[in-house]
Amino acid sequence: MKTRIALTLLAIIAIALPLIAQSQPDWPGLERYRAANALLASHADTACLVVFMGNSITEYWEELNPDFFTRNNYVCRGISGQTTYQMVVRFRQDVINLHPRAVVISAGTNDIAENTCPYDEAATMGNIVSMVELAQASGIVPIVASLLPCDRYCWNLDIENVAEKIASLNALLKAYATEHHLVYIDYFTPMVHSDGRSLNPAYTLDGVHPEIAGYDVMAPLAQQAIAKALQ
Repeated sequence: MKTRIALTLLAIIAIALPLIAQSQPDWPGLERYRAANALLASHADTACLVVFMGNSITEYWEELNPDFFTRNNYVCRGISGQTTYQMVVRFRQDVINLHPRAVVISAGTNDIAENTCPYDEAATMGNIVSMVELAQASGIVPIVASLLPCDRYCWNLDIENVAEKIASLNALLKAYATEHHLVYIDYFTPMVHSDGRSLNPAYTLDGVHPEIAGYDVMAPLAQQAIAKALQ
């Protein structure tokens, strides 16, 4: 009986947490970088070359290797746990209003993890397309990045066919970038394990987020893409 009650409580919590998260007054994370954005705007002599828009994979990149951003005049606007639904809401504040020359959009894996709602590939793709089009309308060059390999989410082990969903979304992103003459960063291929599904364990501890060795692989790929996009 106690076990059944405990399981029932866990089920209620699992259902309630996403609803609670969405009911929070700052669900899109607008406050996360508000002060940093204002500080950047106050330094008129500091040009923002590129904004990296993303989730924890982007946010932790700056934490582990801040010099990559500072020395290249890149700005990190990653927020851990975020989905494309949240990113598209804060895109104006965290990208457009900074007036960068380009934006690297790295998004989608938390959608597959169902961090905010059930996964809908078409909706996720639509959110990324919206960010691309917002950038273009603002004179910012969009760069589309692939999702990193992953075959399970340690915080939501109930999600099935993770690797297949990532492969499918990456195929859509690459096709879209090709069709619309956008620069596409393929992080997946050099980061995937020999099984073709998971993140190479040499680059990660949890199977989702890169460690510094992984970011060292990603950095030149990003820089090459940026140079190509800004030609």
